[in-house]
Amino acid sequence: MDIIVAVDEKWGIGRDGELLKRISADMKRFRAMTTGNVLVMGRKTLESFPGGKPLPNRVNVVLTANRAYPAEGIVLCHDIGELPRALAPYGDKQIFVAGGGSIYAQLLPLCEKAYVTRIYDAFPADTYFPDLDSHEDWCLTEKGEMQEENGVRFSFDVYEKKA
Repeated sequence: MDIIVAVDEKWGIGRDGELLKRISADMKRFRAMTTGNVLVMGRKTLESFPGGKPLPNRVNVVLTANRAYPAEGIVLCHDIGELPRALAPYGDKQIFVAGGGSIYAQLLPLCEKAYVTRIYDAFPADTYFPDLDSHEDWCLTEKGEMQEENGVRFSFDVYEKKA
């Protein structure tokens, strides 16, 4: 499994169930990388998508403790222990963990790479991603080129779990 996430300078990822900053280049990258593959996310992340619907042309795996949650268009898991069985049919696809904060924290030890959109600014946040720069098990392996969109500076970085 790999992670895909956008973070600010303090590793913030969201506030009130929304992204901190919408960057069209980041959205295009997310779409290009995840289309045809598998997304693993929590219920709140799914519900933050347009119309609260699963993203098209992807397998949407949703983790929620709510056993009555409607599973329309998604693969439903009620705990992390169910995840290997749910993902088994998709072994030929790349699996991306797409949030939110508690899902990232729980699945980080099971991931090999993190595709991080680093935003060079800080925003008020209530949800954070683990700081991979100070995490002993992870290292920055690709520092992306500095880009700017509508006054927001960002780069596409890649972190890998140390062997």
